[in-house]
Parts: sequence; C-alpha cells; structure tokens
Amino acid sequence: MDFLLDYISVNTFWTILFIVHALLAVALLGALTHQAMSVLLPVRQAAADGGFIMRFRAVQGAGYATAVCVLWIVTYVFGAWIYTKYRIYVRIPIEAEGFWKTQGVFELKEHLATIGLGLLPIYWYFWKNARNLEYDHPRKWVTVVLAGMCWYMFLVGHIVNNVRGFGS
Repeated sequence: MDFLLDYISVNTFWTILFIVHALLAVALLGALTHQAMSVLLPVRQAAADGGFIMRFRAVQGAGYATAVCVLWIVTYVFGAWIYTKYRIYVRIPIEAEGFWKTQGVFELKEHLATIGLGLLPIYWYFWKNARNLEYDHPRKWVTVVLAGMCWYMFLVGHIVNNVRGFGS
C-alpha cells in the first residue's frame, strides 16, 4: 500500500477506508432490513396495490441471502482493518477519559459482528433451501437476529465515531 501513500496522505487513506466501511454497512443494513421485513410481515396480496410499506415488505428474501453474506464478510474485513487504527487513536483516549459505557457498547459490537459471522453459514443454508417449509421458522428468526445485530452495530459505530472518531 506504500505506493498509494505517494498520492494521498495517511489520514486521507484511513478516511477513505472508513467511508467505504460505512457505505458497505449501509448496504448490508438495507438488505437485511428488507429481508427481515419480508419474513416478519409477509405480503399476502400483490404489492403493486399497497404503497411504499407494502412494496418494502414484498421483496423476495431468498434473493438477498448471498449479498448479505458477502456484504457481512467484506464489511467485517474492512472493520477489522480499521480496528488497527481505532485501537490506538480512539480506544485509548476513550478509556483515558473514563467513557466505560461507550467502550462497553463498542466491545459488544465487536462480539456481535463475530457471532454474526459465525451465523452466516446457517443463515445461508436456510435461505438457499427457502422452499423447504421445515426451515421457515428458523430462517425467519436467524434473519431477524442478524438484522437486529446489524442495526445495533450500525448505530453504535456511529455513536462511537461521534464520541471520538476520525479527524478528532
């Protein structure tokens, strides 16, 4: 990566990396939210009749499974890469100032991201066998759990960035 630093500053590099991570997180959040709504509140009639909410719920959930898996993994990798800077430039000052609750919710975010990574094979299997009615209930709840985890991680990431994020 040294060749890249001939053209941009180190701070710009890490900022670009963080922005890409955030954009990937938004895409993941959107896909999982659509999919979770489709299993929690399935549409019983044609979606064209019902307006925005009805169309939002009417997505074909199985079509999102591979995208969710890929987005989760890529977002995780970018987050792990950014963590090398976070560990020194953000976490240490947060601990020094005694923001233990802020640090704790971020620690939970890290754990949930890893647990979610471990749930992906199960999630993918259930969605790739979407026509098997036996998997409807577990597929629904694995999807809802992953969506809830994703929302938590997204919001906590923004809060911690507001406490002491890039450029502080």
